[in-house]
Amino acid sequence: MNRLTSLLAAAALALGTVTAVAAPAHAEARLTVRNDRGGDQADTRYRTTLTLDATGFQSVKGGFGGVYVMFGWVRDPGSDSWRPSKGGLTGKDYRYIPDSENAADNRGYLRFVSFPGGSTAGEANAVMSGSGGFRVTMTVPGPEFQSVDRDGKLSTVDCRTMTCGVITIGAHGVKNPANETFTPVSFGEVYDQAPSSAPSQSGSQSGSQPSGAGQSAPPAAEASPPAAGGVPRTARAGRPVVTADRATAVAGNALAFTGRGFAPGEQVLAILDNGLAALGPMVAGTSGEVAGVLPLPADIPPGTHELRLSGAASGTEVSERFPVSAGPEVTAAASTQTADDDEALPASRLFLALAAAVFLASLLLLLLRRRRTRPTPAGVV
Repeated sequence: MNRLTSLLAAAALALGTVTAVAAPAHAEARLTVRNDRGGDQADTRYRTTLTLDATGFQSVKGGFGGVYVMFGWVRDPGSDSWRPSKGGLTGKDYRYIPDSENAADNRGYLRFVSFPGGSTAGEANAVMSGSGGFRVTMTVPGPEFQSVDRDGKLSTVDCRTMTCGVITIGAHGVKNPANETFTPVSFGEVYDQAPSSAPSQSGSQSGSQPSGAGQSAPPAAEASPPAAGGVPRTARAGRPVVTADRATAVAGNALAFTGRGFAPGEQVLAILDNGLAALGPMVAGTSGEVAGVLPLPADIPPGTHELRLSGAASGTEVSERFPVSAGPEVTAAASTQTADDDEALPASRLFLALAAAVFLASLLLLLLRRRRTRPTPAGVV
């Protein structure tokens, strides 16, 4: 009994040692924020580029996913209730400016940082170091932004009356409490005038990289037209319409689309179905046009889906229904499964035939043994 107890204790000690090695301790995740003027504020009138330096995040070598870095709002910054690992839900407990997760299509509102050596490193804006550090830049368009709730409805977040900041959560659906942080960012007068290097607002700039430090958009009063009802109909180029490129409507691919008929300079959101995927805000060009590339989820079911564009200032909303086909991986998997079934069919028949032969042979052997051991009747010589 004592020997058994000793063995169990040794096993428990060994298990505890393995667990400690598998989950090494790490420092608390922290983010520092600075603008190109050395401060930590975003401008109330111009677009601001912030540089984010991270330390102490949990780094998983070769791990799937990583960290999403987003600008947005959390319901209760002083508690953990907003965190996804604690049941927090996007659109309810926290909101952020929607953007593409892929670095090639990203406009700077959302950043993806992958784990070192991970399979998704090619899609990332940065790769986390082994010690849990990284640096990315982020674009803050202004103190107001449009967000999508869980029902796919638009809502406005005003950071002048709500606490906004930089949110980090686990990427690709992986909930990791060690990498969930919220760093408040206040708004103030960072620039006394629009920098001469301000980017043009003549197009949607979809798929472009974020502006460099100090490159800010024109003042909000100039970049955005008056609210709905105050935008002259002559300022728009014809009837509102959205057109999806059906050749790119394949699960797992990037759907290209164009739209027109919006107010020049207004923010436009693209929403797939009821929030299955979203892109934006895009800035309408001088003719009210937008263009973008929306990544389609790999697991989106084939069939008819809807793409909806919504203008924040004018209230213009237009949609188009279009077919989505299965991705090549799904088709290949179905073909492989069919081939495996076809190959398995002759093998199953052979197995049944052999089983029947063994059964018949066993039955015949049993009958022979009974015949040999049957007693001889009395009186028979």
